[in-house]
Amino acid sequence: MNNNEKMKKVFLGGTCATSTWRTALIPMLNIDYFNPVTDDWTPECYQQELHERETCDYCLYTITTEMEGVYSIAEVADDSNKRPEKTVFCVLEEGFKPKQLRSLEAVAKMVVNNGGQYFKSLQEVADFLNRG
Repeated sequence: MNNNEKMKKVFLGGTCATSTWRTALIPMLNIDYFNPVTDDWTPECYQQELHERETCDYCLYTITTEMEGVYSIAEVADDSNKRPEKTVFCVLEEGFKPKQLRSLEAVAKMVVNNGGQYFKSLQEVADFLNRG
C-alpha cells in the first residue's frame, strides 16, 4: 500500500453481551476495524458508532446465540438498504433453534437481495474483508 492509499476499515457490529466473536475475528483481519463495544456506554459512544457506520468501508453484523436484543438485526436491514455494497451479515449458527435459523436466513436473503454479503463463519468473513 502506498502513502496515498488508505487502509480499509470494518465496523464490528452485531451481538455484544458475553459473545467473544470479535476476539476471535480481530486477529484474522488484515484491515483496520472499529469495535463499538465499551464498558461505559455514553451518548458520545453512540455518536462515534454512527460516524463509524457511515465512514467505514464495511459494516459487519455478526449474530450469535448470546444476542440479547434485536437492534443489530434492524441495523443490518437498514444498512443493506442504505449502503448494500458495504453490508456484511454473518450468522454463527451453533446453538440457534431451527425456527430462529429460518428467521435469520430470511434476514440474510434480504441482505443478499439488496446487494450485501452473507457468511456463516468468521473465517469466511475474514477472507472476504481481507480481499476487499
